[in-house]
Amino acid sequence: MKIIAGNWKMNGTPGENSARLREIKAAVKEGENRVIVFPPFLSVPDAAAILKDTAIGVGGQNCHPRPSGAYTGEVSAAMLKDAGCGYCLVGHSERRQYFGESDAFLREKVIAVTEAGMIPVFCVGESEAEREDGSYGQVLRRQIENALGGLALTKETFFLAYEPVWAIGTGKTATPEDADETMGMIRSILKETGLPEDLYLLYGGSAKPANAASLLSRKNIDGLLIGGASLKPADFAAMAAYTDGDE
Repeated sequence: MKIIAGNWKMNGTPGENSARLREIKAAVKEGENRVIVFPPFLSVPDAAAILKDTAIGVGGQNCHPRPSGAYTGEVSAAMLKDAGCGYCLVGHSERRQYFGESDAFLREKVIAVTEAGMIPVFCVGESEAEREDGSYGQVLRRQIENALGGLALTKETFFLAYEPVWAIGTGKTATPEDADETMGMIRSILKETGLPEDLYLLYGGSAKPANAASLLSRKNIDGLLIGGASLKPADFAAMAAYTDGDE
């Protein structure tokens, strides 16, 4: 099984996204892969309703770790769960970069999402400068140890996504070999941190139909966290249709 997840980010009005969801429902054929969409908050209820009778899961792009309170503009994990979400992104590089979310804060989110009965999809990754100066291993280790160390994680209840920041929305993509090597390093870090090394690892970084199969065929890549291409139902469906042996 591969995990094919689409992060729509801040794109589409509720009306536009409802139409997109219906197209995805028609285009994505049920198979062995687990398919998930992460629409903007306003489209979560529509996604849950439109995809109700399908195997396509729905996730939230973010949540606040507190269950309720004076946090204007925020959404709790329980709200997402009640709206129909089974998953929630945590620690996306854009949340770290634009909103200053720390490893400690993200740890709280992982706990809140898990306690709400959803699967966290936790993101780690390095910047272009960190990649080039060779410090990316230390960066990944810090992100994993600080946010996840000591937590009771299993592959059934927690997914991890590796997203090289320099390859998000830039059109650049790590080669399948580089991505596989780095994700193998992540498995080693998980083991050394006392966490399961068999967690599902997703690659996120300008994945598209042209490179999806070559990425998914690698040993350490269990799925994709797709940005722009997930907004195109035909492209998303093509990636969701991957089977072992494709390349």
